[in-house]
Amino acid sequence: MSRTTATVAASPTTAPVPASRALSTLMVVAGALGTLASAMLTYDRIETLANPAFVPACSVNSVLSCTDVMDTWQGNLLGFPNMLLGIPAFAVLLGIGLALLAGAALPRWMWLGVQAGVTAAFGFVVWLISQCLYVIGALCPWCMLVWAVVLPLFWYVTTHCLRTGVLPAPAGLVRAVTGHSWAGPVVLYGTVLVLVLTRFGDRLL
Repeated sequence: MSRTTATVAASPTTAPVPASRALSTLMVVAGALGTLASAMLTYDRIETLANPAFVPACSVNSVLSCTDVMDTWQGNLLGFPNMLLGIPAFAVLLGIGLALLAGAALPRWMWLGVQAGVTAAFGFVVWLISQCLYVIGALCPWCMLVWAVVLPLFWYVTTHCLRTGVLPAPAGLVRAVTGHSWAGPVVLYGTVLVLVLTRFGDRLL
């Protein structure tokens, strides 16, 4: 990216901003998988409340256990199951992604809303990863699917907002982030994998 382009990208934009086909597709896939995971967790939670003897299919052993995660306060952070937030949030993301794939361009305020949403989701996922690893001591497979879509989603939405000027930033920062956009998900996935193997490797392998 040239100095001129980077400088322009670092300034706030006022015109509607489209998204690349790759980012639009990522948003659709993340929205669909996140909605699926949230819906399945909701179903399992309802079944466990109705029938205490019910064992969700995602409760495989002492490590991979949705039940152990759902029964904790961390799984009900706002006083109700976390997945009830996930269903509408991921459904909205799916709708926005489909609109972008169809050629829509979003105003800056909407991109800022998307950025705020994925940033909140990223923060929540990082916190939940730490809780599952070091407090709860179990992993929920459906939750891990949510982690898998939120991590790259946060990175690429942020990269897009920096590149297009939705998020104003110094030109040097824009060049550094957008010039190595592939590195973010690699580092995030690699870190989570190392933490999981360090914590549960002897029980998973």
